[in-house]
Amino acid sequence: MLAEKGFTVVCGGLGGVMEAVCRGAFLAGGFTVGILPGSDPGEANRWVSLAVPTGMGASRNRIVALAGKVVVAVGGRYGTLSEIAFALDAGKPVCCIGGWTGIEGVVPVPDAEEAMRFVMKKTGGGVVRH
Repeated sequence: MLAEKGFTVVCGGLGGVMEAVCRGAFLAGGFTVGILPGSDPGEANRWVSLAVPTGMGASRNRIVALAGKVVVAVGGRYGTLSEIAFALDAGKPVCCIGGWTGIEGVVPVPDAEEAMRFVMKKTGGGVVRH
């Protein structure tokens, strides 16, 4: 859905939810960026269009959180929680599908469709390409 509206997907670039979002965006013709914790671009999942190896470990979560206009968190563990915190601290809108509810500033949404509506609302309805 993000790719269909012209959004670039930025994530941690590895497996699980990160791979799923990259796969969906890539197959829809979108561009995906993986901000990797290690220094090997080959660690990125196969759906990453641009791998950015940082060699920073979990510290790369700040870059992931600040790279976009809106953060959509999907479940996750403490890495996701750190990205939520970094995004909120920077004043970025955050919604979450599953988990991390009850955090001030995080808007819980039930599914991807509602997350997409949240993104569209917070970005003014789309992407401006230069």
